[in-house]
Amino acid sequence: MRSTQVAIIGAGPAGLLLAQLLQRHGIDSLVLERETPEHVQGRIRAGLLEWSTVELLEEAGVGARARRDGLVHDGFDVAFADRHHRIDLKGLTGKSVLVYGQNELQRDLVQARSATGEAVLWQVRDVAVHDFDTHAPRVSYTHAGSRHELRCDFVAGCDGQHGVSRADVPGERLARYERAYPFGWLGLLADVPPLNEELVYAHHERGFALCSMRSRGRSRYYLQCPLEDQLQQWPDSRFFDELRTRLPERYAARLVSGPALEKSIVPLRSCVTEPMRFGQLFLVGDAAHIVPPTGAKGLNLAAADVRLLARGLIEFYRNRSPTLLGEYSARALSRVWKATRFSWWFTTLLHRFSTDPFAQRLQSAELEYLARSVAASRLLAENYVGLSFDEP
Repeated sequence: MRSTQVAIIGAGPAGLLLAQLLQRHGIDSLVLERETPEHVQGRIRAGLLEWSTVELLEEAGVGARARRDGLVHDGFDVAFADRHHRIDLKGLTGKSVLVYGQNELQRDLVQARSATGEAVLWQVRDVAVHDFDTHAPRVSYTHAGSRHELRCDFVAGCDGQHGVSRADVPGERLARYERAYPFGWLGLLADVPPLNEELVYAHHERGFALCSMRSRGRSRYYLQCPLEDQLQQWPDSRFFDELRTRLPERYAARLVSGPALEKSIVPLRSCVTEPMRFGQLFLVGDAAHIVPPTGAKGLNLAAADVRLLARGLIEFYRNRSPTLLGEYSARALSRVWKATRFSWWFTTLLHRFSTDPFAQRLQSAELEYLARSVAASRLLAENYVGLSFDEP
């Protein structure tokens, strides 16, 4: 039987970042992952980091390439009614954000983990968490055709919304709050130059559009679409034609089309699970909460969870104090709900929800108010760059 101090389930950015932070403080961990490194690396996910996330990467010793190759953005544009309004993040909050693809971050974390010689077990099957309500939790799993058991002090569930960590908690101990949105996002990745130096969020009567990027030569575009749409209905030519239609002329004229490297349709929903701690089991990131991608909070919330949990574990092993670990769920959920509120608000502001003229007029009025009010722009900017941590 193997043993470690912290068993980490999931080798995505949250799990590997937690392992890296703990390793730098002399805390042993073992990461268990269901998929192959190539599968996890190939997932096209988030691409915008709050500056507190960038600082956490630097603390973990994995921020150098992000700082070198990432794109610093001091603002973004909101386009509506054939006009645009720039949200000056730097001017309104003193903070910026960094565009750096999650797959690139994943590569950095895997390389750092390999360089230290610390273990990540890939293609692990039949993972189950046992005795997490005791001081001697165990994780059983199958690896390389053999059954194993891992003894540990704590378990960090970083295995996403479909993982085993939350599933191993009896349903009566969980409270789940959900909101499904009546549309999806059709995303397209292409090796074409971005149409704008900063992100463009567009509200249009035909639906929402987002013009983002992963680098100076790779763009990521999104269109609001019906949930029942299929990818075969959206050849590249139709996608770019529709994107041009939803953009004001000043942007549409600069749009460069190109063959899709990847195309997908994802539904949008909000989901929060409470609490985020069950004995010695801690839920982290998507295992505990999902937000619409509109406000770019998913990966950043996961990093915030990692930050809180890492500090709690460091305090426990350094001073034998359980105080921060005891506060983990409440403090994480406070931040989660604020980000969930912002993601919901930003989604409702920009997307086409209804054909009701009254609702549409209200939406237009709010966009006009945003464009004319410094206070409204500052409120958006403060939430977008990430709210400050409430330090203990």
